[in-house]
Amino acid sequence: MGLAEEAHNVKVLGSGERIIVLAHGFGTDQSVWKHLVPHIVNDFKVILYDNMGAGTTNPEYFDFERYSTLEGYAYDLLAILEELRVDSCIFVGHSVSAMVGAIASITRPDLFAKIIMISGSPRYLNDVDYYGGFEQEDLDQLFDAMSANYKAWCSGFAPLAVGGDMDSVAVQEFSRTLFNMRPDIALSVARIIFQSDMRQILGLVTVPCHIIQSMKDLAVPVVVSEYLHQHLGGESIVEVMSSDGHLPQLSSPDTVIPVLLRHIRHDIEA
Repeated sequence: MGLAEEAHNVKVLGSGERIIVLAHGFGTDQSVWKHLVPHIVNDFKVILYDNMGAGTTNPEYFDFERYSTLEGYAYDLLAILEELRVDSCIFVGHSVSAMVGAIASITRPDLFAKIIMISGSPRYLNDVDYYGGFEQEDLDQLFDAMSANYKAWCSGFAPLAVGGDMDSVAVQEFSRTLFNMRPDIALSVARIIFQSDMRQILGLVTVPCHIIQSMKDLAVPVVVSEYLHQHLGGESIVEVMSSDGHLPQLSSPDTVIPVLLRHIRHDIEA
C-alpha cells in the first residue's frame, strides 16, 4: 500500500471495468457513502478514501499550511489516483469535495470522465450579485461557537446540517463523525471551506459535471446549483431533489440513491 493510500484509509471494492471515486465532505468520512456502495459495487470498481483531517485519519499527518487552501486536498486526490494507477474515473464529490474534484480536473482533465457534485458550492459567502447563503457575521459566530465548546457546537450543528428529524440515525451518524475530528483541525478546515471562493476557476473546468442538490440545504441554497451550471467551462446538468439537508445521501437515501445511479450510468445528452 502506498503512502497516500495508507494516510487516507483508501479502500478499493468491486472489480468492474469502470472506476468510481467517492469523496466525502466536511465533518464526515467515507462511511457517508454506506447506502450507495452496495448499489454500485457489482458493476464498478469503487474507490473510497478519507480527506486528511477527518476523524478517521491520523491528526499528526494534518499539515495546516498544506490544507490552508482547497488545492491541498486536490493534490491528495491526484496522488491517490496516481498510486492506484487510475487513468479515468467517475468522480462523485460531496460538499467541499465537489470543488476539490473540480480543481483536480483542471490539472488532469484526462483522469475524470465526469464529476458528480452533490451539495457543492464555489462560495458560501454572499457577495455583490451572488447569493451563497451566509454573511461574514454568520460565519464569525459559527467559528466562535466551534472555538468555545466544540462538542456543544457539534450537537447543535449536526441536526441543522442534516435537516429533518433531530433524533434520526443520520443526525447521530453526522454528530459522531463530526465529533471525531480534532477540534483545532475541524476549526481550521471549516474556516478554509466557508471562506473559500472558487468562482474564478469554474470556467477552467472542462470535464462534464452533474450537479445534484437538495431542495432545502442549510449550507447551499438552490440558486448555487444554477450558478455552477451557468459558469462551469464544460457541459453540465442540474437536478434538484425533493430531499432536505446537506448530506442527502445519508439522510434521504431512498430519494438520492436512484438519482445518483442515474447520473453515474448516463452521460449528459448532447
